[in-house]
Parts: sequence; structure tokens; C-alpha cells
Amino acid sequence: MRILVVDDEPDLCEILCFNLESEGFEAECAHSAESALALIGNGHSFDLILLDVMMEAVSGYEMAQQMRAAGDNTPIIFLTALNAEADQLKGFGAGADDYITKPFSFPTVLARIRAVLKRSSQGNADDPENFRSGALEIDFHRKAVAIDGNPISLTRKEFSILELLVRHQGQHFTREQIIEDVWEDNTYVVDRSVDVHIARLRKKLGPCAAAIVNHSGFGYAFIINS
Repeated sequence: MRILVVDDEPDLCEILCFNLESEGFEAECAHSAESALALIGNGHSFDLILLDVMMEAVSGYEMAQQMRAAGDNTPIIFLTALNAEADQLKGFGAGADDYITKPFSFPTVLARIRAVLKRSSQGNADDPENFRSGALEIDFHRKAVAIDGNPISLTRKEFSILELLVRHQGQHFTREQIIEDVWEDNTYVVDRSVDVHIARLRKKLGPCAAAIVNHSGFGYAFIINS
């Protein structure tokens, strides 16, 4: 597994890369969002990105947004000293898969990395590989979604929420249940994070957005009205 560490603190960057390599990962450092985007643009691929938020010129938020807008769904874990709820929601809104506040211990970072990588690689061999209803098409194996044959780009969290709801059509999931299934061991996720992700998911689904419903007191569900 290849991990890109993006942080404008060279010492922290080097320490993280050293510890990751000690755990068997391939790690590469970039000291700015610009240099990280240049690496990615030149064909360097990574399985996960550790991304500092507060950097000069291009911030971590902006880098993540640029990647998601370009259809790059590489898992991103933000590293930041900002720990307010609004900052966390902004991070998830930018396309983050997880959010770690500074100061942190390396074992915590390692556990989060392994959890995100596990979620991103989990297969569903016993479940149907494809779903089709009206204009909506989902390839669960390829993690691909299309509307009227046109591919749409979802973050990993958005796809995981959609997959959870579609695979259990008609079943309602509370925000807490969605957090437990999609974020797993992330104890810092707040209920509003689910609303933010689903709002973005609905926007991307366009004409198919109405299938995701929210019934007060019951939660979210995927329901197709015939």
C-alpha cells in the first residue's frame, strides 16, 4: 500500500513517513498541496493520502476538493489542529474519509489508516454486483454509479452510504446506524456529518435523488416509488 503524506511541517512529514515504512507501507512526502497535486498529475498513484489542512497557498480542503472534482476518489484522512465541529463538517464536505486532530499519536494514525483502507477494499462477493432502477445504475464491484448512462463521481463515503441504503431497500437507518456502518470506529463523527454527506449525494444523483428519503423518527431509506 502506497501512502502520500502532505504536510508543510517537514519534520512531522518525515516522522510519519518513517513510521509508515516501518509498518510495511510505501510512503512518500510532499510539503505542499501544489507538489502533491503535481505528483498525482504526473501519474503517481496512492492508496491513501494523509493531508494537512492548514497549508500556505493551497489548503488541504482545496486540494481535496480539486481531487474530488477531477473524479479522484483516493481515500483522504485530514490531519489538523482545527477541532471545531464546523471544521470537521467542512472537511467531510470537501471529501474527507476521516479526520484526525493534532496532536496525535502514531498508533492512532495507524489504526485510522488501516480502518479506512479496510473499508475501501471490502468486497461484497455474496451480494449482487449490479443494481439498476430507472436511470440509476450501480456497479458495486467497481464502485461505479451512472445516471442515464453518464458516470457520476462519488466520494468513498457517499458511495458507502448509497450502497448501504440500496442493498437494504425500504429499511430505515438512523444517523447513528449509518455512522456505525460507514465510519465504523470513528468516534469523532457527529450526526450532522451524515446529513452533509447525504445532501451532497442527493445533489449528485439529480433526478434519482428522490429515492433517498428521510422519515422523521425513523431515519434514511432508499425507496423507489413505482
